[in-house]
Amino acid sequence: SMPPRPPPSRARNSRGINRRRRPRRRPDFPTPRGMARNKEGLVLLLDVGPSMHRALQEVKNVCTTLLRKKLVFHRSDEVGVVLFGTKETHNDLARELGGYKHVLVKHDIKVVDEETKNALENLPRGTAPGDFLDAIVVGLDMLIKRFGDTKAKQRLCLITDAQHLLRDPPQGTKEDQVDTIADQMKKHDIKMDCIVFRESGVQHNSVMDENDRLLYHFRDRSVAKVVQVDTPTALLGALKTRNVLPVTIFRGDLEVSSTFKIKVWAYKKTSEEKFPTLKKYSDKAPPSDQFASHEVKVDYEYKSILEPDTVVPPDQRIKGYLYGPQVVPISSAEWEAVKFKPEKGVKLLGFADRSSIPRSYFMKDVNSFVPEPGNTKAIVAVSALARAMQEMNKVAILRCVWRQNQANVAFGVLTPNISSVNNVPDSFYFNILPFAEDIRDFPFRSFSSLPPSSQPTEEQQEAADNLVKMLDLAPPGREEILRPDFTPNPMLERFYSYLDLKSKQPDANPPPLDSCLRRITEPDPDVINYRAPLIQNLGKSFELKENPKRKKARTQERLAYTDPDDQAKSSENNAEKATAADGQAKKPEDPYAEKARAIEVLFPSTEKVGKIGDVNPVKDFEAMLAERSSSIWVQKAIEEMKKYTTNLVQNSLQGDYYEKALECFVALRKACIIEQEPEEYNQFVTKLYERLKKVDDVVKFFQLLSSKNVLLICKEEAPDSDVTEEMARSFFMKTEISSE
Repeated sequence: SMPPRPPPSRARNSRGINRRRRPRRRPDFPTPRGMARNKEGLVLLLDVGPSMHRALQEVKNVCTTLLRKKLVFHRSDEVGVVLFGTKETHNDLARELGGYKHVLVKHDIKVVDEETKNALENLPRGTAPGDFLDAIVVGLDMLIKRFGDTKAKQRLCLITDAQHLLRDPPQGTKEDQVDTIADQMKKHDIKMDCIVFRESGVQHNSVMDENDRLLYHFRDRSVAKVVQVDTPTALLGALKTRNVLPVTIFRGDLEVSSTFKIKVWAYKKTSEEKFPTLKKYSDKAPPSDQFASHEVKVDYEYKSILEPDTVVPPDQRIKGYLYGPQVVPISSAEWEAVKFKPEKGVKLLGFADRSSIPRSYFMKDVNSFVPEPGNTKAIVAVSALARAMQEMNKVAILRCVWRQNQANVAFGVLTPNISSVNNVPDSFYFNILPFAEDIRDFPFRSFSSLPPSSQPTEEQQEAADNLVKMLDLAPPGREEILRPDFTPNPMLERFYSYLDLKSKQPDANPPPLDSCLRRITEPDPDVINYRAPLIQNLGKSFELKENPKRKKARTQERLAYTDPDDQAKSSENNAEKATAADGQAKKPEDPYAEKARAIEVLFPSTEKVGKIGDVNPVKDFEAMLAERSSSIWVQKAIEEMKKYTTNLVQNSLQGDYYEKALECFVALRKACIIEQEPEEYNQFVTKLYERLKKVDDVVKFFQLLSSKNVLLICKEEAPDSDVTEEMARSFFMKTEISSE
């Protein structure tokens, strides 16, 4: 049976929102605390009903990622957590008005902290169908009580599959309920993000269609954004874990002619999300100082070569620019005199056919031109111009100067963007075009210019064409894979996850890659299985051959001219020598063995990582350092290299291994400086010398190190070192004295 709605005498509608009654209740709210404009109040509305059980882990992951980024970028934001579809009921409206069953306030709105993240651990598996309208009203009531009329950014985030039937209100329709909620959201300037998660294969029914219509009605009222996803990876990317406030790059007139100007604003449509700026941390402050900032401040001093002890003040310095071997001084006044200072503005130069400007010409980021908000004439003018360009298949060429006295001028193409939503005006996309000197033509030889024996067969050409088509992420008849709007940056997601883990466990190793991120970084198994015949056909059409590594030829050898006849004679002589040496012709090699060798070259076994071999020990050592699956790999690589170099020095007969040992010492020293392990190298060299200093050959090796300036690591190279530069040099002087 449906839980009872509040009686009409207590509330005008079933959602507990009464436009006449709400102002009288507002004085009973707790007095809202002041909140800065750039802070945000957020309530997570999470569906934990039976149909969402399979997705609860992904819901927890995406919400945890959101909180991690708030702890890094917005530590003053406030977050609350509401679960619906639960067996229990715990919320203020249920106690005050009745109804609102199966809605649980898991965490009240508070400043984000570890307790907020803990509220998302072990999400309960609900047993009741979730009513998302009840959850929206509970979250809305929490925000109104917490912030009141303060000018703070407030947001609801709803994650549900919207598969269950909503209860009918005692009065009016469900659409009327949505209108009432939307009016309150507009009044308090509260926005909502709705993420509908339904896995592919779920059959739509009339209940889902009705729920979708209600959610999109929120969008039509300009209070919500609705997205639908069908994979855990898309769910991870659908929730914007970091909101970046759009900032205009231009506000002014789009000058079509001297008498026709349109007020427009220009924004960046997309922007690359970069790693957070990492600052240097100083540990020189005493541990007892609780107010230490631990900041590292860098000061630069400029000194003259002629007077190295005298600091040159700023008013006596001037910038110099290299012109060949000379340095040309140019003062700031001279720069200002010759500096190009264009006037701010956006001018239309003309129109062109859309087909005349290929997409490959587009450069840099995409900008969006929108009419000035609230300016009806500008909205109508932009819409008329955009629709006329769309109808005639035209684009506009613009000359843009975003700021006054900007150093450069942007030259680009304006493409119409016709809106499909009623309350969103038409706009334009702007892409920067290259100048003539920016275009590079790279001619490639045609297959037709090759001899017939080197040209691909029709079967090979078809296999190669099918391979290129297989790489299309939006193949005909199938949904696009890794849609940009719903695909997070795997490097950033893994960085924040590991950063959170390191804050709790400083010695923790990187955790295994999450399954959602693995589907981004690795080939999709479904696509590979779907295209398996094409991959097999490609392997059958071409013969794999090993491409041996060749040493770089010296300049004289590369420039030496060899006659074609000489090349033929040389190859014949080599063939005759090989036949005479073998005594008989070699048997043809098994083609499968050749393919196996080629696969081994393309995909080398990872079992060899962790051991330094005799063929190229420096390369093996660098490969071990690059293996970062755990924190022990760097120490393991250093220990392996120390053992290997010790064996080289001890087993060297009359210095035959000294050159290789020298290369290993140089590589080990460089790695210890980079990895901030100077004591490892210094102690190793010191102990090795103390143990073998009575062996004449070993002393000669240390003299070789001294002559090549391979010294102990001093403080100037690594701050953690206890060795000064004088100590490093005097150590090798001991070896020279002892040898004498």
